[in-house]
Order: sequence, then C-alpha cells, then structure tokens
Amino acid sequence: MSLTLGVIGVDHRHIYGQLEQMLARGCTCKGWWTQGYPQPVDGFIKRFPDIPRVEDRRTLLDDPEIDMILLADIPVRRAVLAIEAMRSGKDVMTDKPGCTTLDQLAALRACVADTGRIWSIDFSERFEVPAMTRAAELVAEGAIGQVVQTVGLGPHRLNRATRPDWFFDDASYGGILTDIASHQVDQFLFLTGSTDAEIVTSSVGNFANPADPGLQDFGEIMLRSDRGQGYIRVDWYTPDALPNWGDGRLTILGTEGYMELRKYVDVAGRAGTDHLYLVNASRCEHMDASDAPLPYFDRLIADVKARSETAMTQAHCFKVMELALTAQARATRLGALA
Repeated sequence: MSLTLGVIGVDHRHIYGQLEQMLARGCTCKGWWTQGYPQPVDGFIKRFPDIPRVEDRRTLLDDPEIDMILLADIPVRRAVLAIEAMRSGKDVMTDKPGCTTLDQLAALRACVADTGRIWSIDFSERFEVPAMTRAAELVAEGAIGQVVQTVGLGPHRLNRATRPDWFFDDASYGGILTDIASHQVDQFLFLTGSTDAEIVTSSVGNFANPADPGLQDFGEIMLRSDRGQGYIRVDWYTPDALPNWGDGRLTILGTEGYMELRKYVDVAGRAGTDHLYLVNASRCEHMDASDAPLPYFDRLIADVKARSETAMTQAHCFKVMELALTAQARATRLGALA
C-alpha cells in the first residue's frame, strides 16, 4: 500500500526525513517545488536526484495522481500552502511547526472541516525516534505505572553560518515555543493520554545573541492536564564539542518507576542513538532502542487510504499547535527581549 507524493517547500532539512521515510515504504514522488534556492536544496538534490523539480507548484497540486503533499517551507508560509493543497484535494504532511499564529490555526481547522483532508505534522522528535516507540510500549505495558510528569529538553545547535535570514525573524519561524517546543508538547499529551492541557507559565528569552533581537535562544513551558504535569525547556546553546546537533532528552515519571530517553547521543560514552534507561521495582537497566520501528509513516499511509486516524488524531495535531501557540503568545520575555 503506497502513495504518490509531491513536495512543496525545501526550506528546512526536515524534508529529508519526511520524504526518506515515505519512500522507504514504497511511496513515489512525482516532483518538488520550492521558492528560490534555499540552502537545503543541494542536499535534497543529492539525496533524491531522480525526482524532478517543477517550476509551478500548481503542477503538483493539479496532478490527480498525487495523494499527499509534503511541506517544509518557511514556517510562516506553511499554513497557506497546506490550505492550498487541501483545497486541491491533497492530504498534507507538514514539518513542524504546522503554523505560526492562532489565526492560521483557525483557518486550518476550518479547511479540514470543509474538505475532509488530513493535515498531519511530522513531529520528528517522536515519529522519527525509535526510542520513543519503545518508551510508548513500556508505558502501555505499565512498566512505570501511571505517568505523572514528563520533562522534555530540546537543546539545538545554532549553526549560525548556515542559517537563512528567516531563522532570525521570530515572525517567520513563529518563536521558539511555537517551533521547537511543539515537539515536547506533542510528547506530553501523547504519553500522559491527555486531550487538553493548560499553560501554567511560559517564557522566552535571548541571553546569548543580543545583536539578533528576532532570535529567541531560550524558552520554557510548564503545563498541566487532568492526566499529568509537564515541563519543557528548549534552547539554541548546544556547545561545539557535542558530536551532534543536540542532546535531546525526555524523562517520563510514573507512580512505579521512571524512564529517561537520551535520543541522539549519550554523553556518558555509549555509542549510537536511542538510549533508554528504565528504573522500576525489578529493573534498573539501559536499553538500546535503536531497532524499534517507526509506525507513524505506515499508519499515515493507511489513514490516507482508509480515511482513518491511526497515526495521530486530527484533534491531537490541532491541540499541540494550539498549546504551543498559546504558550508563545503568553510568554514572559527575558534577557535581551525584556
């Protein structure tokens, strides 16, 4: 069971993972379009040399053979492009954040209601991380009892020399909580089984880059639901000595134990990615979770065919962005932003 795809927007390298995962499951891609020549284009061509570039995105949107559009344009443009795609009869998988304002989110909700199309965000820090699959299985098995709290940390490397102008314009990327922290909001809702939550407090700051007033290099959220509590911290402070882009971690606290995921690197020295630590009444161990599957993509393909919601419910997708955008709008401004 496969889909025919088109790609619109190659402004963020997350498009590589989006497309690679779908192609690995037998999908085909008829073409790609992007505005101008953003930095990720060279990497895209290197990875997908046989996929043609089209001059007009309508070529893809008007093609009756194309089932789904993959989006990774500049964040502020993603909502408009997703709506255009859905009104052209296509389902959409977009990079996070799926939108940058609450008004855009309202327009997306209305479009999905009108068209019946799927608007799905590839939250790659869950959907492209095998350790997250294993952690979800352990939670479902009751390995740590009832989940009480999640602590999600999302440090990122600035890589200033490769960043485009929009990266330093908060109106273009939506702010650090809208952008990066949407990952951790998704994980909190998913792991606690919450359908809604309240933003207890949030803040954004610029402490290391005062010459770039549009860059928010620090952000945090505390949130609460009827199923659990959550704390989120995101930043652009990853030091040069770290061998990858960020030491992303997640701690899941339960009534009968806890787990810690070191998703991308173990600074204690273990090689590889997807390190999972489990502690409960009978186990205190490290697991290599790198062989766990990534079910989101298979399920999304099945959802397009069956018009179902097994990969992620539409309500969950909307709620993640609603909470991230609300936290962003209410955030106390710190450091050079104050």
